[in-house]
Amino acid sequence: MNIIIVGCGRVGMTLTEQLSSEGYDVTIIDENSERVQTVSSDNDVMGVIGNGASHSVLMDAGIEEADLFIAVTDSDELNLLCCLLARKAGNCATIARVRNPVYSKEAAFFKRELGMSMIINPELAAATEMSRVLRFPRAMEINPFGKGRVEMLKFRIPAGSILHDMTLVELNSRIDGNLLVCAVERGSEVIIPTGGFRLKEKDKISIMTSPENEAAFFRKIGIDTHQVKDAMIVGGGRMSYYLAKQLIAMGIQVKIIERNRARCEELCLLLPQATIIQGDGTDQDLLIEEGLERAEGFVALTGLDEENILLSLFAKSHSNAKLVTKVKRINFNDVIDNLDLDTVVYPQLVTAEHIIRYVRARQNADGSNIETLYKIIEDRAEAMEFVIREESEVTGKTLEELQLKKNILICCITRKDQVVIPKGQDCIMKGDHVIIVTTNSARMQDIKDILKRE
Repeated sequence: MNIIIVGCGRVGMTLTEQLSSEGYDVTIIDENSERVQTVSSDNDVMGVIGNGASHSVLMDAGIEEADLFIAVTDSDELNLLCCLLARKAGNCATIARVRNPVYSKEAAFFKRELGMSMIINPELAAATEMSRVLRFPRAMEINPFGKGRVEMLKFRIPAGSILHDMTLVELNSRIDGNLLVCAVERGSEVIIPTGGFRLKEKDKISIMTSPENEAAFFRKIGIDTHQVKDAMIVGGGRMSYYLAKQLIAMGIQVKIIERNRARCEELCLLLPQATIIQGDGTDQDLLIEEGLERAEGFVALTGLDEENILLSLFAKSHSNAKLVTKVKRINFNDVIDNLDLDTVVYPQLVTAEHIIRYVRARQNADGSNIETLYKIIEDRAEAMEFVIREESEVTGKTLEELQLKKNILICCITRKDQVVIPKGQDCIMKGDHVIIVTTNSARMQDIKDILKRE
């Protein structure tokens, strides 16, 4: 598949890195020659210097042979114009990053009238991820599969938990939560566990189960699961607006602290049910005065990563709130992970994941049967959802009979409206959706790729 990406900012760089590593033919366009040179040489892709809304530049980039065109510059208007010209010049599928809430409300119009394949709003997508974990505060991350019928939920085993020193076989027999432990992070190690694997406190574990079973499982292991009653948000930008709107719809009380008076007045009109405080969110006395110590949720959404991290660390030392931290730069993610900040959201990674899932889904027409893909542990583990469209060597046999490659786990089968957490005697059938987790770096396009080959 030939893909053209306009814009070499954080999202464009992340997309280029991930798509080129998966073997797609990528061409980048940007007016900044240094960015083009750096990104193209780092990822061994073709680079074109120029304006993505220029017909001649698009022709130089090979628009006539392109299968997909992605515009992720900082300008919504430029992204929409680029996609319009790309459709006319190359008749390819188009994706635009559109951040302005005014335009986001008109996404259906743009897709219909401009023939666009996808409109992605990074702030809205990131806010949706944040709202999921505030609904289920013990989760560090929640990824939906099977059209929401099943979820992969990551959480840290707390000190003193009954899970400490328990094998997975013992977990299934003693707790019977109708779930599967798919992956375990222990320090810098990522493990796809087998039945004899023994869990330890402080492990980060990813479990696969239905939303209905999540609460019951956590109650059995002695962990409270109710959604937060209130949330304090520091920073009043677009992401705060989207998040607050979703939280209010969930019945959660929202308080936003924002420096800029004009923005506070605007938020008062947009979010009449929220409490808007004009003030410096980095003022520790103000945070305490506004009820930080009693807050059940705390979200750091200022424009500076350093501020967000320090705010979350302060909130962690002064409350038991569920912490959500926005970080734009991914260069120091290993350091940030060691700070134990509950949930850290990287908006550009969220945006890139949404687009890559579209790319994978589009390849279904070319023989791939991957419907959904998540990078569940940075670049070290993936969860993939396959659609079984025909009989093959993986169907009609029990899972025990399948000779799987190393570090691959079949963790869920959805069959019509039924969710199956698989055991050895279960079989994969035509029409099923099968979710696997793997640490294998080799690219998979078909369910048959999970099998060992002689």
